[in-house]
Amino acid sequence: MPLKIGLTYDLRDAYLAEGFSEEQTAEFDKSDTIDFLEEAIVKTGASTERIGNARQLVQALAVGKRWDLVFNICEGMYGAARESQVPAILDVYNIPYTFSDTLVTAYCLDKALTKTILAASNLPTPEFFTITCASEAFPNLKFPLFAKPVAEGTSKGITASSRLQSEQELKDCVFALLEKFKQNVLVESYLPGREFTVGILGTGKVARAIGTLEIVLKSNAEPGVYSYANKENCEELVEYRYVLDPTAKQAEILALKAWQVLRCRDAGRVDLRCDANGQPQIIEVNPLSGLHPTHSDLPMLAQAVGLGYQPLIAEIIASARMRVR
Repeated sequence: MPLKIGLTYDLRDAYLAEGFSEEQTAEFDKSDTIDFLEEAIVKTGASTERIGNARQLVQALAVGKRWDLVFNICEGMYGAARESQVPAILDVYNIPYTFSDTLVTAYCLDKALTKTILAASNLPTPEFFTITCASEAFPNLKFPLFAKPVAEGTSKGITASSRLQSEQELKDCVFALLEKFKQNVLVESYLPGREFTVGILGTGKVARAIGTLEIVLKSNAEPGVYSYANKENCEELVEYRYVLDPTAKQAEILALKAWQVLRCRDAGRVDLRCDANGQPQIIEVNPLSGLHPTHSDLPMLAQAVGLGYQPLIAEIIASARMRVR
């Protein structure tokens, strides 16, 4: 019997129709992503059913619908653990799903908590502190610094002004982020070197790094940072280079260690940036990465290494299928 796979996702157009902004919905998927994904799943021999977002999943479960596996790419709209909402619902019904579990998606969304775990595991990550309110004192870290919301994706909240050279710039940036995003602000040492994203496939001891893309900003991009504007308009502003040099290989070793320490599953990305000495440091771990075949980093990396989009999806399902009874 073929697997019956449900698809959970947050459709960007649906949220835009409800009045949310382009930036608020930046992490959500466009309809063609779901089309590409469903086509790739069907090619594995599985049957599919589109479920939709977390609320639609609740409604489907309430009327008795069930699946052998759920291919989950829901990001969620509200809450500090919004990426964990669909996994938590599926855990209640003992329905297996792709990608990381409820606990992992929760702490990986919080960049400061992720960095705390990495640092405790002796993995390199920039020095940092978090600010929770405007009246809080700033710990001492050497400038330049870098500030961003603690729990956003798609570079939301990151602009050219996120790179900070003075205490006044730090205060202005942090207060603006606190007001706009209503969440803690992560402040860390600014890393001036090369930036990489490493693709990971698999779970635990069988996980592997499939390769590295270097993120190179073009001359017309916002300088010095992989900002929201640069990422949203990456076709015009960013060059993604598949790299095989020793520094990239070092980044892959660190990325795989981080993936295993954090207990991530199936597939995702680890983002790194080099310090002034050219040494890679881990800045973020993404256990729920985008899957548009030409716009998202992980599928672009799969294409660069000769894996391709459909085999990428097939490997994700094969990894998750180990949890199907």
